[in-house]
Amino acid sequence: MDIAQVFSGFAVGALVGITGVGGGALMTPLLVLLFGVAPATAVGTDLLYAAITKSGGTWVHARHGRVDWRVVRRLAAGSLPAAILTLLLVANFVPGGLGGAQETIASVLGIALLLTAGALLFRKRLLAWGGRRAESTPVALASTRAWPTVLVGALLGSLVALTSVGAGALGVTALLLLYPGLAAIRIVGADLAHAVPLTLVAGLGHWWLGSIDWTLLATLLTGSLPGVLIGSHLAHRIPERLLRPTLAGVLVLAGGKLITA
Repeated sequence: MDIAQVFSGFAVGALVGITGVGGGALMTPLLVLLFGVAPATAVGTDLLYAAITKSGGTWVHARHGRVDWRVVRRLAAGSLPAAILTLLLVANFVPGGLGGAQETIASVLGIALLLTAGALLFRKRLLAWGGRRAESTPVALASTRAWPTVLVGALLGSLVALTSVGAGALGVTALLLLYPGLAAIRIVGADLAHAVPLTLVAGLGHWWLGSIDWTLLATLLTGSLPGVLIGSHLAHRIPERLLRPTLAGVLVLAGGKLITA
């Protein structure tokens, strides 16, 4: 067992517990840039890693009634078929399958990281803006957002299947725009609950295509599971105004390196 990978899993888990940022935006580039893991293998392994680690958070939110399951179903109606279709298209029409698409996956991952950094930097403003819109938006308006939500789910499904990034910060940002009348905590809960089946289905697809490193997955989970618990307890002690810009800067650097590599 690689101690550096265990420590990395712990560090990412702690940051996820503190900030709520999805592990994909942090773990996947770390595996590619620091440990030299092939992009397709890093994505596939991280997808199952995310499905396991986010299950606990979903359970907590659901237990407290913070998950809007209607929104989850709409997102999943688009994301799950899109994730499967994306992997099938890559496997059947890209020479060499996922192995032959390593450069493309790395570039798409870089773009996803830049988008996630933007979502992190402007998250507080989006939450405030969403709160103002909620005061003047009829709750009934949410019933008209079914198909746009399915479309957003499809876009997230394709992006997550290729990069493991997008189910967290990008999903929350999209839901804030679509459902201004929905409480922010329920948007976070719905996004987290949706991420579990999406990352699980996409991860199983990568397993079918042979891009999972089971030893690496076990090593990362050894560090991340206690990291998430410790990070959750420390969340209220870390100044968010300092941490989020720092994380966004790291994502910008990693995204730029992956795009230009």
